Amino acid sequence: MSIFQYNGSAVVAMVGKNCFAIASDRRLGVQLQTIATDFQRISKIHDHLFIGLSGLATDVQTLEGYQRLVFRHKLYQLREERDMKPETFASLVSAILYEKRFGPYLCQPVIAGLGEDDKPFICTMDSIGAKELAKDFVVSGTASESLYGASEAMYKPDMEADELFETISQALLSSVDRDCLSGWGGHVYVVTPNEIKERILKGRMD
Repeated sequence: MSIFQYNGSAVVAMVGKNCFAIASDRRLGVQLQTIATDFQRISKIHDHLFIGLSGLATDVQTLEGYQRLVFRHKLYQLREERDMKPETFASLVSAILYEKRFGPYLCQPVIAGLGEDDKPFICTMDSIGAKELAKDFVVSGTASESLYGASEAMYKPDMEADELFETISQALLSSVDRDCLSGWGGHVYVVTPNEIKERILKGRMD
């Protein structure tokens, strides 16, 4: 078993019309043993920028806490007097990961945000910060294979926020049912220029 599969995870981000959604599962396990069912994988950096981290749970918490991504953003805000663009934040996370490339953080980030003119931006990267940009959806985690299939089948361009929520939720729930290391419900954020909707999904509890 790969160390990336040790705790199990599923993270997906999708683009809509001037909006985006990011979702994750809620299971924390040690291989096949479930430890917690309310694990937080998605962090809010600012109102229009979110990061989801799949992979080894200790490194997920280290990157969010010790590396202080929110703290780095606040320093940027003080210096620049504006919020960080998603593209800039993706480069920051990539640099943090690449810095530790000889003993990498064992997690794969998914970054989603609204840039200039409310244009959605999504990207994912590997554990040493090699970015992969997309115009429709990005996935990571142990359920990534089934997430690719479900997202490919369900995704449509230019969805409104409500339809986007429905699509990403169905894609996530049907994918984690096909992966025994992730699941136990879902956590979904749908972000538009004016509001953030956060919802908890109930899934199969086995």
